[in-house]
Amino acid sequence: MKPKFYRKVLKNGMTILFEKRDIPVVSVVFAVRNGGVNESEKEKGISHFIEHMLYKGTPTRDTKKIAEEIEKKGGELNGFTSESITAYWCKMPSKYLSTALDVLSDMVKNPKFDSKELEKERKVIFEEIKMYKDNPRLHVFDEIHKALYKNPFGIPLIGTHETMNSIDRQKMVNKFKEIYSPNNMILCIVGDANFEEIIEFTEKNFNDKKGKVPKFKVNLKNESNIEKRKGIDQANLVFAYHVPLSDNKKAYAAQVLSTLTAEGMSSRLFSEIREKRNLAYAVKGDSNINQDFAYNLVYIGTSKENVDVVKKLILEEFEKVSKTLDEKELNQIKEQLIGNYHISMEDSQSQMVNLLHNEINGNAKKFYEFEENISKVQLKDVKDLAKIKKYSFFALVPED
Repeated sequence: MKPKFYRKVLKNGMTILFEKRDIPVVSVVFAVRNGGVNESEKEKGISHFIEHMLYKGTPTRDTKKIAEEIEKKGGELNGFTSESITAYWCKMPSKYLSTALDVLSDMVKNPKFDSKELEKERKVIFEEIKMYKDNPRLHVFDEIHKALYKNPFGIPLIGTHETMNSIDRQKMVNKFKEIYSPNNMILCIVGDANFEEIIEFTEKNFNDKKGKVPKFKVNLKNESNIEKRKGIDQANLVFAYHVPLSDNKKAYAAQVLSTLTAEGMSSRLFSEIREKRNLAYAVKGDSNINQDFAYNLVYIGTSKENVDVVKKLILEEFEKVSKTLDEKELNQIKEQLIGNYHISMEDSQSQMVNLLHNEINGNAKKFYEFEENISKVQLKDVKDLAKIKKYSFFALVPED
């Protein structure tokens, strides 16, 4: 059955996305079209810092009250910052939709940016930076990003100690005023609600103030690096390659290639590296496709002495795909992706994120065309993408 989906851009510029469902649960998110890709080198991490601060209170609600108004009604509350979006969401019984809208809209309109809370939260983010560095898997994902992109985009989304120390309250307030305006915002709701009532609330509670989100050029590069660290027993490595942005067909072909090579226990690299050779426990792939940047990656945890062997096997497998992939295997992967697509729609929160991602990359309606677009992927496009000419590689290995 075709989902009941509605999309409308209001006079104030805000985009409203709504998928109607009949179960008594609703997922709600206010998001701003701003993330790491919109930050200069000197302000790296400010989008994520602002996200933290919006949970620290408004003139009418402190941190505790924000959480209690959602959680005491059975809801969940959280947020996230990505390279292209910053979002504030909750999931709760649909009869409390008005509470969700009231609390979240207050947060994105009226943050206090209390100076004492800001300094406390800065320390929290410093601990978060340490956590990413100390966790081998998280660290290699940050490092492969640096190996794929020049600055400022190559700097981790969370920022650095230097940039985080340079962000004071005035910089944060100025940035908030610059970007947190209705024309840069998306309200997405999935669940049992009334579209006209959503529109009415939004038009009543948001003015027509216009803001502008800065853009910085994303410059590509390819690097290979190995870092040694004491106190770890396993090597963590990531192999990644850029996906062309100019051709929309190749974005879908790239998802097919990622799934074929490294996503799931039936993938080629899982079968070759784990099942056949027993060289690793974790063999995982991911496809990160956005309108400003796009890449596929393979992550593997293995023994130090097997890093070169595993890297060689990865390159060999891509070469095999470029030569041996046939229509039968291609159709199997298409079926897998289409099945994954339908399963991702089951949970309203996951669907909320699906719609947001597609909206930030053009139009949320594209999400509902996924099955059709995957079905159109041609064998030649996948085999051509598998001819890896340039790539980035990073490995964190135990130091003797």
